[in-house]
Amino acid sequence: MRKDIISTDKAPEAIGAYVQAVKSHGILFISGQLGFNMPDGHLSETLEEQTLNALKNLECIMKAAGSDKSKVLKTTIFLTDMENFEKVNKIYEAFFEGQYPARSCVAVKELPKMAKVEIECMVATD
Repeated sequence: MRKDIISTDKAPEAIGAYVQAVKSHGILFISGQLGFNMPDGHLSETLEEQTLNALKNLECIMKAAGSDKSKVLKTTIFLTDMENFEKVNKIYEAFFEGQYPARSCVAVKELPKMAKVEIECMVATD
């Protein structure tokens, strides 16, 4: 099995024992991204900023792997408060411009760095 590690300095470095993404058999598996503002690397304060930055960070990793958001197959959104679902959904909807992938959204007790949202995805690369 071939497994390529994808990394870019345009997205936040991993904060644990994982990589930004792994590409195998035509699919890119991108680790969950928090809403860090790049290039300064600070976690944005508002939920809306965190959501948009998490999506932008995913997109930077996609580009590093030679893919783009039109090829996203599946996303998973982790929220610390489901009351924020509609706010996140509005930003998500605008980001994907009508080309929506499959998606799950789950509530979690907390996220690293006290983030409010984390998003991961799987993307086609061929």
